[in-house]
Amino acid sequence: MLEIRRSEERGHANHGWLDSHHTFSFAGYYDPRHMGFRSLRVINEDRVAPGRGFGAHPHRDMEILSYVLDGKLAHRDSMGHEELLGPNEIQRMSAGTGVVHSEYNGSKTEPVHFLQIWIEPSKDGLPATYEQLSFDPAEKQGRWKQLAGPAKADGVSVINQDAKVYVAELARGEEIGYGFARNRYGWLHVIRGSVTVNGRTLKTGDAVAISDEPSIQIKAVEAGEVMLFDLV
Repeated sequence: MLEIRRSEERGHANHGWLDSHHTFSFAGYYDPRHMGFRSLRVINEDRVAPGRGFGAHPHRDMEILSYVLDGKLAHRDSMGHEELLGPNEIQRMSAGTGVVHSEYNGSKTEPVHFLQIWIEPSKDGLPATYEQLSFDPAEKQGRWKQLAGPAKADGVSVINQDAKVYVAELARGEEIGYGFARNRYGWLHVIRGSVTVNGRTLKTGDAVAISDEPSIQIKAVEAGEVMLFDLV
């Protein structure tokens, strides 16, 4: 079964310095029909004005991934990390027993556009940890690039949940498939461009929940990028 979540149905908040779209209920946006999907709790698409950002604030017991689409994101946390995140990188913060962090636009002149993703951990009370990995953009061109998952692998950030996160860039007309193991679920988010998923058309910001489907076939109507979650 494919259940489509259209971009315009997402929650939206514009604070001037921050323009944010919420796939699932978050902050002032509440929709009891969209509280998350399986262990996937948050997909926020954020655009932050130059020199602005989120001041220091706490988190605990959540796997937090940041994926920059354009610009630079400056990160600082109570574990002592001070990093700059750009495109073709994945940042993972396992909040565990507690961490305080801030995220700011790393540029004084250009906006930053990024996705922040929260995945519920399989176990609470784990130590807080941080990881940031970069990859060659060719790794996601016409194929799946795994960003995160439960098992250590080269170039894959480890999260405390049986969930895998992938991205793929597709040229116009290009196709890519994905097969799901038994009792697995999928969430596909269109980062940019337009695709068909098993014949259903999705555009930028659209997503689809995938249940009881052995596989999906994705074809790019327009060149773009998609993110796929494989979940229990």
